[in-house]
Amino acid sequence: MPKKIGLLGKKIGMTRIYSEEGVAIAVTVIESGPCVVLQKKTVAKEGYNAIQVGFDAKKESRANKPANGHAKAAGKGNFYHIKEFRVSDPEQYQVGQEIHVTDVFKVGDIIDVTGTSKGRGFQGVVKRYGFKGGRMTHGSMFHRAPGSIGCSAWPSRVIKGKRLPGHMGASQVTKKSVTIVDIRPEQNVLVVKGGVPGAKQGLLQIFTK
Repeated sequence: MPKKIGLLGKKIGMTRIYSEEGVAIAVTVIESGPCVVLQKKTVAKEGYNAIQVGFDAKKESRANKPANGHAKAAGKGNFYHIKEFRVSDPEQYQVGQEIHVTDVFKVGDIIDVTGTSKGRGFQGVVKRYGFKGGRMTHGSMFHRAPGSIGCSAWPSRVIKGKRLPGHMGASQVTKKSVTIVDIRPEQNVLVVKGGVPGAKQGLLQIFTK
């Protein structure tokens, strides 16, 4: 079964562009690639087919010796972000090869974008899950509380998965079926319709459908 190839990118921010009909479209600007192939993995050796790519180059002095040694074969320095993409045939790629945005995507393509959502810290059930809360009257003492969470005599415990206060955000989120509205290869920029997960400068994984 063919695997989805993709690229790593960085969220630059959001803006708007105008269509030929003059309609304003909210878009996200993504710096995507170039990604350098650092390693090829095969079924014979590792048990699966994949390529390992690096994105966002950094100085050798910013990495340890094992990381520099691992990236040495590619001859393109070290990288802040290293990820694997499953592929059907890793022999199509060469170690040290640069994969550019136009090698994978074109305008009008439908893609999936994976990122880390913004962290919101510890939040209550009203913000975390949209609970209504209690009456906002004087003396209520039940403004934003979750209410009773336990059971009666049986099973006398809190059910697994009960929606309660806790850490919100900072989790991996995938937005599916995002449309590419523009590509600017000279700037390694991908412009997609709507928003994508994460904060500015956040790492994104962009997959073909």
